[in-house]
Amino acid sequence: MSKPWRPFTTNCCTVEDQLVFGNLSRCRPGRSEFSKKVAELPSFRRLSFSDLSSSSSSKRFNEDFTHSFGSGLHSFHLSELRAITHNFCNGFLLGEGGFGTVHKGYIDEKLRQGLKAQAVAVKLLDIEGLQGHREWLAEVIFLGQLRHPNLVKLIGYCCEDEERLLVYEFMPRGSLENHLFKRMSAAPSWNTRLKIAIGAAKGLAFLHGANKPVIYRDFKTSNILLDSDFTAKLSDFGLAKMGPEGEDTHVTTRVMGTHGYAAPEYVMTGHLTTKSDVYSFGVVLLELLTGRRSMDKTKPKREENLVDWARPYLTSSRRLRCVIDPRFGGQYSVKGAREAALLALQCVSPHPKDRPRMPVVVEKLEALHHLKDMAVGSGAWTASPRALRSTGASPRPIKRDDMAAHRKSPLVVSKSSIV
Repeated sequence: MSKPWRPFTTNCCTVEDQLVFGNLSRCRPGRSEFSKKVAELPSFRRLSFSDLSSSSSSKRFNEDFTHSFGSGLHSFHLSELRAITHNFCNGFLLGEGGFGTVHKGYIDEKLRQGLKAQAVAVKLLDIEGLQGHREWLAEVIFLGQLRHPNLVKLIGYCCEDEERLLVYEFMPRGSLENHLFKRMSAAPSWNTRLKIAIGAAKGLAFLHGANKPVIYRDFKTSNILLDSDFTAKLSDFGLAKMGPEGEDTHVTTRVMGTHGYAAPEYVMTGHLTTKSDVYSFGVVLLELLTGRRSMDKTKPKREENLVDWARPYLTSSRRLRCVIDPRFGGQYSVKGAREAALLALQCVSPHPKDRPRMPVVVEKLEALHHLKDMAVGSGAWTASPRALRSTGASPRPIKRDDMAAHRKSPLVVSKSSIV
């Protein structure tokens, strides 16, 4: 199976990190520096960099995790995880990426006291180099302490010899990326996409509102997982980082993330804030509205970057019809789409201060739930053959007056008209 994405880095080794699990690039800091930073963490004072690769350290890791997280996390043996995944066979493979592989497994009630029988997802981290260790440690630290309906639940972990594994609740509908961009099923409806956007927004709002704010740093469709009723849950906290504290306005870190989702100021300066996540959310909201990927090299040059291509169309309902996902078939709220487009435009503002906070985003999205003004019933829906071909949808009739309106609509919008 091909690997869907790889993290990218810029300005490698040019800025310093402030937390042990903040810098997750492939660069290798000195052992003493890593040990010093780990020692500063209250819950992990006894851990050191050398512990990560020594067989004797597994017991120390497990002791510290038990002390820090209590019975909230289960410590699994490698043999147990091999058994429930049939030795990580390809038939149980759920996905693969820069982090390693994810396999489906089944836990019965006899495996651990107090652990119910259930399907799980087992992530087997690629431990070649430092990245695997750090991603594993970051996920245990964050998901071991954070619990929310819109965050995927970490059930347990395995730290045995040099192996590092994580055990999550199984999300039966997979990732949002698969539903939007891979023809494995019907495209999600307007109401389903709105529900997913609200759930993902609530997850980010929870992280940003924690006692010590957490910056997710890798918000994208492949990291938004869906349960059986399309409730969205954020997964993969390997790149997450503690936000600024006190009078600090940002965290300086090496640039990590995925092309098309990372905020421009973060890519340029390495300055990371919660508004960096807001930008990424805006990109995903545009993907939900248009059915297009954030970056698509198969498109003409001017359409490759979704934000740059869609921005001029987002300020009026008439022009928005040119970029709305034709797979909706007109079954979307005209006012809801317009408000969502304006919200996305605010989120992807090039100026971080102009982006809304995530609680405001949640409030605005929830206000769209009751809208019933479907485009197909109001005569507001048009879809050009070109737009239909770009998404693989079937052509539908277009009214003459709609075509005339489309021809008259300007292709660009002045800065003064952007909200």
